This record gives sequence, structure tokens and C-alpha cells, in this order.
Amino acid sequence: MSLGPFEIAIIVLLILVLFGYKKLPAASRSLGQSLRIFKGEMKGMKSDDVATKDAAQVTPVRGELPARPSTSGDLTAQLQDEARAAELRARADQPGSVDGPR
Repeated sequence: MSLGPFEIAIIVLLILVLFGYKKLPAASRSLGQSLRIFKGEMKGMKSDDVATKDAAQVTPVRGELPARPSTSGDLTAQLQDEARAAELRARADQPGSVDGPR
């Protein structure tokens, strides 16, 4: 069931009658812009999926801070990181906390 030239001409004539020849350029511009936006959003969703998969592989467990390589051997920075990690663990172990033990 394919459309022949007669059916296409009838469809075009109906569109002209419904919208008028003055509104067709604006309608087609609007349709094109909507399609571009939709296409951009789809690309964004695909890139978000890839970023989510990458982040899931690196995400620390239960609020622990990721290990930061210490190239300078700065003991103060290491101690501060360990103190923050201990504080996060203590908060998670408190009763009534969202990330508490299960």
C-alpha cells in the first residue's frame, strides 16, 4: 500500500487548506527546530548513560572518599582525608541516618 502522486497531491492540498500558505513556513521552521532539540536531547541522554556507567565504576561505597594519590607526600592532607572519611563512617553508623547500617 504505497502512496501515489494523486494521494500525495490530495494530502498537500489538505495541508494548504488547513494551515494556509502564509503559516506553512513558520510551521515547518517550528517543526525543524523541535526535531533539532529532540535530537540534541537524545544525544545528551546517550552521553549521560555513558557517564553514569563510568561513574558507577568509580563511585566509592557508603560515603567513603576516593583514594587520592599523594605525589608530594603531604602528611597533613592525608590526615585530613582520613579524618573526613572517619567522620562520614561515624555519621553513617548513627541510628536514624539515611546511610545507616542495615
